[in-house]
Amino acid sequence: MKKLRVMIVEDDSIIAGLLAELIEALGHEVCASESSESGAVAAARRSRPDLMIVDAHLQQGSGIGAVDAITASGLVPHIYVTGDAKAVRTLKPNATVMQKPYFELDLVLAIQSALTTTPAP
Repeated sequence: MKKLRVMIVEDDSIIAGLLAELIEALGHEVCASESSESGAVAAARRSRPDLMIVDAHLQQGSGIGAVDAITASGLVPHIYVTGDAKAVRTLKPNATVMQKPYFELDLVLAIQSALTTTPAP
């Protein structure tokens, strides 16, 4: 797998930091890390990530709303992370979704899935 530029959208700074370390340990680059819907939309325009890992529920806005806004101008592979995978799958049945908590292997498999499927935004 080629080195990916990954944007993290997570409102818990500890989780965002741990995820960034894991992404880098897997050989990828974290090109942006945001904690709000509006910040994610702006960062995606600036950094043009190859992949986004997005917390579905943010304190300021929605991860789902951020992905919808970002992908309106073109597909960007993405993974939703959430404590309520069933609710996200109900809203986005074709999306790649990881249930929190997750392990490194879960992330690796989710990345592969997100890169090989093209869900509707």
